[in-house]
Amino acid sequence: MARFLFVVPPLVGHVNPAVGVAAELTARGHEVAWAGHDELLWQLAGPEALVFSCAVGDLPVRPAELKGPAALSFLWQDFLVPLADAMAPGVAAALDAFEPHVVVADQQALAGGLLADAGGLPWVTSATTSAELVDPLSGMPKVGEWVGTLLDGLRARIADGRGTADPRFSPHGVLAFTTRELLGAITLPPSVRLVGPALGARPSTTDFPWEWLDPLRPTVLVSLGTANTSAGAGFLAATAEAFAGTSVRAVIADPGGVLGDVPPNVLVRPAVPQLALLPRVDAVLCHAGHNTVCETLWHGLPLVVAPIRDDQPIVAAQVVEAGAGVRLRFGRAGAPRIAAAVEEVLTEPSYRRAAETVAASFHAAGGSAAAAEHLEQLALENLAHLSR
Repeated sequence: MARFLFVVPPLVGHVNPAVGVAAELTARGHEVAWAGHDELLWQLAGPEALVFSCAVGDLPVRPAELKGPAALSFLWQDFLVPLADAMAPGVAAALDAFEPHVVVADQQALAGGLLADAGGLPWVTSATTSAELVDPLSGMPKVGEWVGTLLDGLRARIADGRGTADPRFSPHGVLAFTTRELLGAITLPPSVRLVGPALGARPSTTDFPWEWLDPLRPTVLVSLGTANTSAGAGFLAATAEAFAGTSVRAVIADPGGVLGDVPPNVLVRPAVPQLALLPRVDAVLCHAGHNTVCETLWHGLPLVVAPIRDDQPIVAAQVVEAGAGVRLRFGRAGAPRIAAAVEEVLTEPSYRRAAETVAASFHAAGGSAAAAEHLEQLALENLAHLSR
């Protein structure tokens, strides 16, 4: 039996894949603990999870209009680095108290990789989006130097300057929750393990009127994720209008309550049990968030993707390149264009066939089991080293 510590940011999309891997490790008899936001972790990993609480500070909300270099600057200077500074004491306490044999550190929980590296612990990076599987700044040397300076300062503050590894790319391995069929032919570092999505059981208390679904009529799930409520108000309204007068039913996740009256064939819910719902729908319209895309393709469903920011344009391009969906321009897609895109993926069989090809690759990759096997091997090597 080995001990594994997962270090995660307070972001649902980054925690959920780790939950699947952690559940697999627990089922194999290992001990698992978490370092992160306690309330979110007990919600997603379950109330019995062993959580070492980390402060996350007053995380700023990024202005919706930020794009390009300004958005990158905000991500690093206003979010990632302050988050690492805030989490560092909690992560250090978790390392001391739990004494893990392996640390699993999310790419955006920089304190995890930096402190594991400084302490000489085996650690693996959890890459919950494919956008950073290769160095995204390799073509921008000045920006890369700036980020390097930020990381050096962070390492000096929280790890006494010890360690040399980039906390986003562990030399012990990078777990990537995707496959070549979606990722495409980009060159990857040898440390990357393509394990496919990790879709373990996900605790949910979300109520849903299952009787509303009609198996004789096509149904589309619409979701813009948990962080795009304000930016998506106009798009969601246009989407609801797009389904008016059609035979298609739509389930729209509206966590911000931005929608008013909708057509009778549209169901609006503040939250939906996404994993339970996906086997009962025919397509998904989303923001191209990596988790939603992978969960959709796991079920062999075609997509309409309308990326908003961050890694979403990259993931949307992967969907289109794989032939599994249609891309919309988020800021310019009105009801007619949305309706046409939905009809296209529902009626043109090639999209479903391409989605099923990606799904087959996901299932073959191993998901949580493949990730757990790599982590177990690292733990065995560390235990053997400790016993010498």
